[in-house]
Amino acid sequence: MRITSKGQVTIPVEIREQAGLLPHTEVDFEFDGKVVRIVPAAVRNKDSRGARVVAHLRGRGDIAMSTDAIMALTRAE
Repeated sequence: MRITSKGQVTIPVEIREQAGLLPHTEVDFEFDGKVVRIVPAAVRNKDSRGARVVAHLRGRGDIAMSTDAIMALTRAE
């Protein structure tokens, strides 16, 4: 893995998923003199992780269904 001239690096998707680093997640960098760690930043806003997931997924559905139709599917009606 290479750091770009702008100091950027791509975090592999497997690591992002395991660490819970969703798009728009704020992170901090910690350096102990030898190792650099990327950690989720302390919560700076009122949005919970769940609210961020919902915001990320909003508008991504590709099938128009009513709530009643969705509920019927979940109840196997």
